[in-house]
Amino acid sequence: MGILTGAEILAKSLKNEGTDYLFFLMGGPMIECEGFCVKEGINLIDVRHEQAAAMMGNAWSRLTQKPSVCMAASGPGVINLCTGVANAFIDCAPMVICGGSSSVKTYGKGAFQCIDQVSIMKPMTKLSERVYKVERIPEQVHNAFEVAMSGKPGPVYLDFPGDLLWEKIDSESINWGQSGKPILLQRPLADQNNIKKLSMALNESKKPIIVSGSGVIWSKAWHEMTEVVETLGIPFFTTPQGRGVLPDDHKYSWPNMRSTAFKEADLIIIAGTRMNYISSHFSPPRFNEKAKIARIDIDAYDISSSPRYVDIRLVGDCKSVFEQILADIDGSIDTNRFNEWRDRLETEASEKRQRSGSNKPPSGDPIHPLELCDAVKTFMDRDAILCVDGQEILNYGRQWIPTFEPGHRLNSGPFGTMGVGLPFGLGAKLAKPDKQVIVVHGDGSLGLNVMELDTAVRHKIPILIVVSLNGGWTADPDGVKAGRNLGYTEYHKIAEALGCYSEYIEDPEEILPALQRAREKVNSGNVALINVKTDYKARAQTVRYASYATNT
Repeated sequence: MGILTGAEILAKSLKNEGTDYLFFLMGGPMIECEGFCVKEGINLIDVRHEQAAAMMGNAWSRLTQKPSVCMAASGPGVINLCTGVANAFIDCAPMVICGGSSSVKTYGKGAFQCIDQVSIMKPMTKLSERVYKVERIPEQVHNAFEVAMSGKPGPVYLDFPGDLLWEKIDSESINWGQSGKPILLQRPLADQNNIKKLSMALNESKKPIIVSGSGVIWSKAWHEMTEVVETLGIPFFTTPQGRGVLPDDHKYSWPNMRSTAFKEADLIIIAGTRMNYISSHFSPPRFNEKAKIARIDIDAYDISSSPRYVDIRLVGDCKSVFEQILADIDGSIDTNRFNEWRDRLETEASEKRQRSGSNKPPSGDPIHPLELCDAVKTFMDRDAILCVDGQEILNYGRQWIPTFEPGHRLNSGPFGTMGVGLPFGLGAKLAKPDKQVIVVHGDGSLGLNVMELDTAVRHKIPILIVVSLNGGWTADPDGVKAGRNLGYTEYHKIAEALGCYSEYIEDPEEILPALQRAREKVNSGNVALINVKTDYKARAQTVRYASYATNT
């Protein structure tokens, strides 16, 4: 290969690791490397704000089960990535972030965009380090991919000073030994003694449930979890982003009975999810204080630091642990003991469904957000990827729109990051180009990354965006929230100006026809946006997640 610059070595290293897409915004000192990435055959997706690059990478990783790669210029460019990187860290999404930085030889001398980016990235990454030796670039890049995927996945940051990228070196001096080698995918087993404890607990239980999260998706354990659920006949519930591991309409899924199941379950098996605020820390009064807790997680620290005592600690990969459970029970558990529990949940769930109005969203003028959600539910493909972002529409969507495939539900996540919807949709479509991708957006959250419509058009990424236009950040029936009002933004005109197909809807009867017209445009390769004016007074009722709330 002769003489290579650091920028060339980085591009080749990324290609060797199987990089398909580079999500980035151009700028120095990375600009030459970005050009070399093109020569290496990497697809470049340039965005309008760096945070969108990280958010697109997050969704792409979630759906491909591979680390995504993001790149940004020094100083503000790297810092602009931070919101998306922090969100990926909390979401446990594997990413490799390459940031340019000021030269080592001028560090501390007031150089252009000189700031300690490694320290800035440390709290939101699994590893944050600077590359000092050009010959070690392939080694450190490979290590970044390994760390991103090891154990609990997450982002890794590598800092590339300008003088390192411009440095020239003979290719014979470069350490290519690890570059492109297969990543070690660990599937550790849980302690067999604890597996037997769980089997004993199942034999003693009358009202068990499984609560699963994204860890099941990252472990690709949906088949094994399905077998556990169906073999034992255990009711299951998922976290918002863990939906689809089993379809929402599975015979052992009773989402409208969550409160009852949580309060009465005597054995709670927590699989691949944190015991955080989303689940009320699995603590009373939402959960039965006398219930036995079993937890499956690949991270021993997460289990040891659980906010509620865990009786049965299964430190291991979800896929491996489910296989261990199946092998250990092997017909030894009489699942008829759970018949009464399942029958109770089914009977009460059926009664709820038969109550007046329970299967029909509110209708009228202005359009209720649930009526919009119902139209999307009716319209969408069964295997569609749904990205939901906002406040009221996020909660209404969670209540009303189902998911049937693993990983096909994306939202603001446990970090509550607004603005992820559109970038998530673009990353998802790049990951699964043959799937229908629908983004259901609140009007406030769309404004944070609305210029990514331009990214979608320029890169020909055909998705459908449906906007719930309630004129502000949250519902405000009493008109008392300072800073809430945004007015009714004409997003359909913004979309049209950027080259999208768009419509504005006020009549509820026109929602479905508009969605069908939009589908035709998307199927022909266009980006489509439907801007639907909704009731500003409609406020979703959901679990209170904090001592403060925007919807109180």
